[in-house]
Amino acid sequence: MSHERLYEQRLARYVTAMRNDTPDRVPIRPFVAEFTAAYAGMTCQDVAHDYQKAFDAALRCAKDFDWDAVVPNMVYVWTGLTQAAGLRYYGIPGIGLPPDTAFSYLEPPEDRAFMRADEYDALIENPTAFLFNTWLPRVSADVAAPGAPASYRSHLALVKSAMALMEYFNAFGPQIDRLRVECGMPSAIAGIFKAPFDILADKLRGYLGLVEDMATRPAKVLAACEALMPHLCRVGLATADPARLLPIGFWMHRGCVPFINPRQFASHYWPTLRPIIEEFWKQGHQTLFYAEGRWAAHLETFRELPRRSIVFHADRDDVFAVKRILGDRFAISGGVPNVLLSFGRPEEVRDFCRRVIDEVAPGGGYIMDAGAIMQNDTSAANLRVLTETTREFGVYPGASAPTAVPPCDLPESVADRSSLQGMAGRPAPRVAAGVCLPWEEVAAELPPVTGNPDLVRRVWERVDRLGNDYIWQLLLSF
Repeated sequence: MSHERLYEQRLARYVTAMRNDTPDRVPIRPFVAEFTAAYAGMTCQDVAHDYQKAFDAALRCAKDFDWDAVVPNMVYVWTGLTQAAGLRYYGIPGIGLPPDTAFSYLEPPEDRAFMRADEYDALIENPTAFLFNTWLPRVSADVAAPGAPASYRSHLALVKSAMALMEYFNAFGPQIDRLRVECGMPSAIAGIFKAPFDILADKLRGYLGLVEDMATRPAKVLAACEALMPHLCRVGLATADPARLLPIGFWMHRGCVPFINPRQFASHYWPTLRPIIEEFWKQGHQTLFYAEGRWAAHLETFRELPRRSIVFHADRDDVFAVKRILGDRFAISGGVPNVLLSFGRPEEVRDFCRRVIDEVAPGGGYIMDAGAIMQNDTSAANLRVLTETTREFGVYPGASAPTAVPPCDLPESVADRSSLQGMAGRPAPRVAAGVCLPWEEVAAELPPVTGNPDLVRRVWERVDRLGNDYIWQLLLSF
């Protein structure tokens, strides 16, 4: 079979399952990260420092395993870029860590959080300016804060990291083409998103700082989440799949028990998350809820979202319970314990995967995967058992994978989407999402614009967006 035909079949199978429909067989979509390095005979340092090696390792796995979709590079953080920016919050393999230890995020000490407790008003007033003026100089070892002496290293960090980010992102298009042409393999996701509350906890106040703020200034926390909403929504939509086939990746971090309690989830996390997810769906994009940790306390709440609008990925949650609660509304993926794939016996892997196929996959809407991203301790033999077991037992008799119709285009979904409010009606930010310096302010500083003023404005705004993309992608992706 040609790679193009194989690509079409796999994509149709994957998209059909994400519609919560029944394809010809259970699709396999493993989120393999540092596993690809170990399988390809590389170290964690190799794939973290050299993204081309990471691309090659992902391609090697795609060629050797009979999967239906993969991420072009699940070792997403390129340390060449993080070093160019001088980011302080990374543990980097080969620099202070053994070369075969995966990169990690470092939580700052509570008294040195990247955003101080008294800085909420500045963040709320203009999130983009706050990121450039306050956050970036603190997370970078080289970028100077406003008022500090300018330096060669500061200028170099800004230029190098911006150029590196553009180089890296531009490399993903050719990598996705290689997966299609050389392997017949679709990409698994498109786009990046995190919840406003998670951004505060992960990258601004730190977890402990946010816990304190929820006790002492909960109104400020809520206002900050609301101020972040249009910007995070804009990044998700700007990076989404234009064909509306692949879901936006949403990495879920600090909103589950035990990080916050259900009352705080209801007052802060959910009200500032749900409108964005509905806006994504309103615009025709599913969201992959990559539910890291345990989210059982909130599964009933997730049922409030429109049918098919999300794919729920089970990590530490009981995937069988997830099926019972969410299976009539959304597709489900994952649920195979990582510890089983790393240290279990092959027969144990086979038995568990058969149970998932027997209890979660009936009726369609299930995608086989581990519970969490697979690192270099995952057993290649066990991952092959998962693959072979799914291929042997995950067949739907009499079913076939139809054309890959986007989930949003099904008649029922079209009707649901037309009634959604999403982000409509919310107060507009003082500086619009996607903007650093508004054209109106810049135009007032220029000599008279003659000839074609619209041309001047359009070019200015297009280039200004690049600056906005830089800071928000640094915040979200790195």
